[in-house]
Amino acid sequence: MYRQNIGHISRHLGLMIALMTPGFSAHAETVFPTGTIRFVAPNTGGTPPDIISRIIAKELSESEQWRVIVENRPGGITTIAANDVLTHPADGHSLFSMSVPSVAAPALVPGISYGFENDFEPVIKASVSYNVLVVNPSVPAASVAELVALLKSQPDKLTFSSGGFGTPAHLIGEQFKLQTGTRAQHVPYAQFPQAIGDLLNGTNAFMFVTMLPVVDLIKTGKLRALAVTGPKRVAALPDVPTIVEAGYPSLVVEDWVGFEARRGVSKDTIARLNEAINRALQKPSVREAFAKLGAEPVGGPPDAFGELVKSQVQHWKKVVADAGIKVQ
Repeated sequence: MYRQNIGHISRHLGLMIALMTPGFSAHAETVFPTGTIRFVAPNTGGTPPDIISRIIAKELSESEQWRVIVENRPGGITTIAANDVLTHPADGHSLFSMSVPSVAAPALVPGISYGFENDFEPVIKASVSYNVLVVNPSVPAASVAELVALLKSQPDKLTFSSGGFGTPAHLIGEQFKLQTGTRAQHVPYAQFPQAIGDLLNGTNAFMFVTMLPVVDLIKTGKLRALAVTGPKRVAALPDVPTIVEAGYPSLVVEDWVGFEARRGVSKDTIARLNEAINRALQKPSVREAFAKLGAEPVGGPPDAFGELVKSQVQHWKKVVADAGIKVQ
């Protein structure tokens, strides 16, 4: 009897010590990651969302000792990449690298099989950048106001280019037309370099384009920059006014990148991903790499990104409807 009581007391004492030990949980904590983490990018290599994903993947691999890779699944106005994530387990090892076309897809793709509120979990908004409105130097417009006047004087005569249907260049161009009451023809290209090439040779008049590939073209006079689509000037083009300064504050448009997981991923895993990416975004090497793209790190909680996605889906749904954009 005495030995049994001693054994009973010892077991209880051991349990009490364990419960008081830091880090002990009565329930096993979620082990994550247990394998390779994939950032599934809906773009080809070398595009801003792809590059942003790779910068973060590299930092996570180094600082967190995780194995993180980027897989490109272009096509279908980002739906191929989204569906790829949805076909993998809801364990946080597959993340959708999202940007503006991702939230426009529900309005552009008939019969889309998923919805962001029902099928995805927000993780984090990683970056924000802004496009620049550029014209071929032969276009007689040195400001946004002059371009608007020119377009109104020649409705449907001038063209604007993009790197494809449903890309930011296309969507922002359509929003520009709506809010300025102008008419111009959209010319989509299968590849981004073709769109730039036909802007340089004068085939097309203007384009809303991400900054990285055109900064040198602007500085050498091969393209003329009229405005940056952000609320403040950018260091790479300090002499170029913002769209707000140009008199069109409603045309401020963010070109962002963020990550979502399949619905059903545990809150612990979402929190762990969010915390790790937030830490990565604070690293000087990451901030420097972003700056070269004309991008800024954002970060923040999952819910904030979820609210952005929700509002952006509605915003681009209205733009697509008002502009009468049809899938081609």
